[in-house]
Amino acid sequence: MPFYHLYELNHAAMAPFRAMADMTRLYFQNPLNPLSHTSYGRQVAAGCEVLERTTRRYGKPEFGLKETWVGGVRVPVRENIVWRRPFCDLIHFERGVTTRRNDPKILIVAPMSGHYATLLRGTVEALLPTADIYITDWIDARMVPVQDGKFDLDDYIDYIISLLHFLGPDTHILGVCQPSVPVLAAVAVMEGREDPYVPSSMTLMGGPIDTRVAPTAVNDLAVSKGIEWFKSNVIMKVPFPHPGFMRDVYPGFLQLSGFMSMNLDRHVTAHRDFFQHLVAGDGDSAEKHREFYDEYLAVMDLSAEFYLQTVETVFIDHALPNGTMTHNGLTVDCSKIKRTALLTVEGEKDDITGRGQTKAAHKLCTNLPEDMKAHYEQPNVGHYGVFNGSRWRAEIAPRVMDFIRTHRADRRTATTPPRPLAEKAAATRPADETAAPVKPAAKKAVKRDAKVKTEAKSAPVAVKKGSLEEILLQKPDGVADDLKAISGVGPKLESALNEAGIFHYWQIAGLTDEQIEALDSKLDFRGRIARDKWIEQARQLSETV
Repeated sequence: MPFYHLYELNHAAMAPFRAMADMTRLYFQNPLNPLSHTSYGRQVAAGCEVLERTTRRYGKPEFGLKETWVGGVRVPVRENIVWRRPFCDLIHFERGVTTRRNDPKILIVAPMSGHYATLLRGTVEALLPTADIYITDWIDARMVPVQDGKFDLDDYIDYIISLLHFLGPDTHILGVCQPSVPVLAAVAVMEGREDPYVPSSMTLMGGPIDTRVAPTAVNDLAVSKGIEWFKSNVIMKVPFPHPGFMRDVYPGFLQLSGFMSMNLDRHVTAHRDFFQHLVAGDGDSAEKHREFYDEYLAVMDLSAEFYLQTVETVFIDHALPNGTMTHNGLTVDCSKIKRTALLTVEGEKDDITGRGQTKAAHKLCTNLPEDMKAHYEQPNVGHYGVFNGSRWRAEIAPRVMDFIRTHRADRRTATTPPRPLAEKAAATRPADETAAPVKPAAKKAVKRDAKVKTEAKSAPVAVKKGSLEEILLQKPDGVADDLKAISGVGPKLESALNEAGIFHYWQIAGLTDEQIEALDSKLDFRGRIARDKWIEQARQLSETV
């Protein structure tokens, strides 16, 4: 029987014991029970709680950020999911401010390394008073049905690019730990395309840009085992009855075992102390233990293709610093980064990402001006102290915000107008067909080819009426446009559109509601045109050709 199935069987078999332990705990904690006031009763209750907590499966925690302070005023905070894909939700922390503020817009890319995005609760909380915060909320792979397709490192980068398109210009991106590599790669890809939505700044915190620098135990493990070992020993299929049944994943419980084995004595001591705090009636210390381990023990599965590609690309081949990393078959060239300011942050005592591994990003961005680069090393903090805790709040976060404010688009003394996106789109557009939409700066009348220019000047294409067949062509009118330049259209969709008779941006830009419905039905797009905002993108692209 596969190991994951045995894990599920063990969890189910322990359910009656957990229920019994919980019932016994409640019995011996009841103030009406005389034994609850004795040392014996407290020891029984404490032992039952420890047993129940060490055998349960911890669900996804909540951010729990209900309010913050803005300009000295306490305001409510509401979480809104503003962008959704099979493997990721984008959460916006909407502050209940009554006046318009010009706070910087920050996209926090949470790690996809076993824990949930709530691990960055402290990161969000510290930045929220002075910034408009968005964060990636990665979905547990065991909850994603197989029919929703794969998710690998290329898809991860496509998601980041799509999110930056969705959020629009003058966005600042912050990658914590694992996302540092795909964030840097995404910015390099966007710069290579001359994408107008490249972020104003990127902050990389404790990320493994070059793991050859000061390698840690995590780095050594990957190199010593090799990718075939990981394929054979840690990749498993999701068991029934999870929605992702039969999907290949790297299970979260294996990742957690690896985390805990690095400091096993510390975790054993923490649970022993927890038992003693419960017996002694030290509720504050016991509650701190619960809060930490409720978060730490809540883990998610990773898709197998993403995990294996990350291990091989980042930890074994060192592809990004070697200049061999590719995205959808094209080389990722960090020397193309010229418009996005770079801040790297490291912890002096980081035992997961060694000192200098994140700073290595500066050597890769060879064409980025020195006044757009900065590095900070926080003394006396480990890996988690880089983005959580008192030193993060008091010393690191203020530096991050100062860097972001310095490099806002409206603060730069000279700006370069956005260059045409379509010039290099044919060679560099992602193949991911589920990528998010480009958010255009404004809607304008569409310039069509020579046969329809007069009509385009007299009326917006978006109000054109008639059947779908009226706009379909048997062959391109001149040179066909590169439909892959529309975010959300990959090679397969482009071929399907061409076969249907759509070769030009103006054809998509002029679709009416009736024509959209007909095209949805014809090609089984299931709302993709409206969801990914193809029409708005096509309008913008048509002005560059």
